[in-house]
Amino acid sequence: MFKSLMDFIDGLAPLDGAAAARKPSIQLAAAVLLVEVMRADADYSQLERAAVRRALIELFPQSDSEADVLMTQAESSSRMASDLFAFTSPIDELWDMPAKLRLVELMWGVAYADGRLSEIERHTMLRIVYLLHIPPGAQVHARMRAKAAAGLDHED
Repeated sequence: MFKSLMDFIDGLAPLDGAAAARKPSIQLAAAVLLVEVMRADADYSQLERAAVRRALIELFPQSDSEADVLMTQAESSSRMASDLFAFTSPIDELWDMPAKLRLVELMWGVAYADGRLSEIERHTMLRIVYLLHIPPGAQVHARMRAKAAAGLDHED
């Protein structure tokens, strides 16, 4: 168990320091985007943390402890980041549109996890979908699916 956790952590670390500054692992990149949505408003809840964790497990099948390690690393990277491009770029380059749309839907799910969508969460999401080159109609449908999954049928 411990060895597999260490192997997982080693897999998240880039090969050298210069590469780390330029290109995070795809798992870390996706995790940072989910965490950015969670951290968008200052009063993020345990519901949002749980939504991030579930999203990480869905995107990258892993144990709960591996998801926790990835989320901790993502929170640290998110706090230190000066922009989102370093995290959106690898996803935009390597993932096809259905995979990117699933990530966007999961991010909307994080935003709606506490039962409401703040303006800063909405703004953060719009910045991310722009950087991922998601067509407006597609991102609206992803948002509607996430909103329905959260059981919210009222307008924002």
